[in-house]
Amino acid sequence: MAKKTAFLFPGQGSQFVGMGKEIYDEKPSVQHIFQNVDEICGKSISRLCFEGPMDELTLTENLQPAVTAVSLACFSLLKEAGIEAEIVAGHSVGEYAALFSAGVVTVEDALSLAMKRGELMNREAIKNPGAMAALIGLNIQEVLEIVNEAKGNDILAVANHNTEQQIVITGQEEPVTRAIELAELKKAKAIPLNVSGAWHSALMVDAVDEFRQFMEGFSFRAPECTMLFNATAETETDGDKIKDIMARQLVNPVRWYDIMSSMLSQGVTAFVEVGPKRVLSGLIRKIASSAKDLTILNVQDVKSLEKAMDALL
Repeated sequence: MAKKTAFLFPGQGSQFVGMGKEIYDEKPSVQHIFQNVDEICGKSISRLCFEGPMDELTLTENLQPAVTAVSLACFSLLKEAGIEAEIVAGHSVGEYAALFSAGVVTVEDALSLAMKRGELMNREAIKNPGAMAALIGLNIQEVLEIVNEAKGNDILAVANHNTEQQIVITGQEEPVTRAIELAELKKAKAIPLNVSGAWHSALMVDAVDEFRQFMEGFSFRAPECTMLFNATAETETDGDKIKDIMARQLVNPVRWYDIMSSMLSQGVTAFVEVGPKRVLSGLIRKIASSAKDLTILNVQDVKSLEKAMDALL
């Protein structure tokens, strides 16, 4: 019996120096993607992927198109191999590779959108500094109560609902610190994150309309497969509405737990993380810890591609 397959595309935090180099060297069919990202960004993003340095790769204006390029290359290899997904999602900037995989945008457009998003988010992070922290051991209702208590008149919100009890908060530094203290009083684990901005918070609000205007220059088609969106955890087929969702995503939480729960309820039995590292694979293992007969794979190099082919073809 064929497995119902989902492709998951990672976001920031999945980077490492050397990502994509092996497939670039061994799979000529994907080299154009790395050439495209260099041309679109006007600098050698591919060199940063392959050689670093890590601190320059991790700058959000570089990292967003870099992770997108690697994920697009990995997806292209899966497609060449004849492996397809019935349903897709991307985590934060991973949504741009997911949009391409679903036929909504072209490769070039996905890279251009990721580049612009990174530039705008970097600008806002410099203008409006903030912080983020992961809270582990509390459910979403408990975290929302902490957020409401800690924020006062400041900016504080949920950024990522990653698993049932792994939730990232975002906002100005002082309310984030207050929220960490409240979480620790509830015996939760609180981990300040090493990020350059308060992503998915109102500190990014000045980027929303500008990004929406930028997207007007691109054609968004209806998805060719089911795509679940971060800001809604639901599907959408209208191109203009998808653009609006993508603009709002800048200041709304990534509803990853809801998305994964929806995929499981729709009968997905194979999850393929398409891109660097295994962050999303780890999340689905936590979310579906009681599920039986799940196949969880990652495709980021030739060996992992071959493993996916053996499992799914």
